Amino acid sequence: MTASDKLTPIPIEQLARWLFDDRYPDHRLGILRELFFYPQADDVFGMERYGQRLETPIGVAAGPHTQLAQNIIAAWMMGARYIELKTVQTLDDLSVTKPCIDMRDEGYNCDWSQELSLDESFSEY
Repeated sequence: MTASDKLTPIPIEQLARWLFDDRYPDHRLGILRELFFYPQADDVFGMERYGQRLETPIGVAAGPHTQLAQNIIAAWMMGARYIELKTVQTLDDLSVTKPCIDMRDEGYNCDWSQELSLDESFSEY
């Protein structure tokens, strides 16, 4: 198997089958159910913000991983309640040398790219 830096969206029908497949009741998307975040009323993480109950202030930052529906769902199952989606850009056919983060002195993300096409992003979000 060769490594690839290309993201491969999963058709929504396949993703739904994986999520609702009862043949494997102990896990979803390869994550054991016992590791899922199950919010409780007395959780130390819980808080009120803007008049709404926030189960946890934990989340994931934008990146290639937040372009794929299965990763967004997996983050939610593990307790992420803030999910920063990667910005969808109209120039969706750029060729960017990877890795695209320069860490020689300070860290800068010098990438202006989108791994998915606009249509693929629309389907995932």
